[in-house]
Amino acid sequence: MKKLTHIDKEGKATMVEVGNKPATQREAVARGAVFMKKETIVLITNEKIAKGNVFGTARIAGIMAAKKTSELIPLCHQLNLTSVSVDFSIDRKMNRVNIESTARCAGQTGVEMEALTAVSVAALTIYDMCKAVDKGMIISDIMLMEKRGGKSGEWRRE
Repeated sequence: MKKLTHIDKEGKATMVEVGNKPATQREAVARGAVFMKKETIVLITNEKIAKGNVFGTARIAGIMAAKKTSELIPLCHQLNLTSVSVDFSIDRKMNRVNIESTARCAGQTGVEMEALTAVSVAALTIYDMCKAVDKGMIISDIMLMEKRGGKSGEWRRE
């Protein structure tokens, strides 16, 4: 069984030492969704939400959040991200907005938390911008889909 890397021998929280690891290309893809009323999707797609362009604002918020991940999550390493994307698609059958983020860097540790943070904050931004018309929205299914790079190599959700 693998051991937790952020706990030392005495059970205290610690930041993992990555200084001796070689820098490699890293990439992570995360996804999530915001379920909402059909009418809310129509307002978003017709750009009728009073606070402005929902997807444009949520995209910027997600990218900015990815860049601040180490300030938000204890013991996360600060990374020099080379790319962060946040994209949206609408699933009208399920009344949801799907969110996908890809984060990349050349570094000594992975970018999974950055991709997950981007999706989370993009979802929160959608909620914030639309809550005046739909307080019952549900943020759901935030998960890592795949990662590449580093000693553990590739991983993909089945």
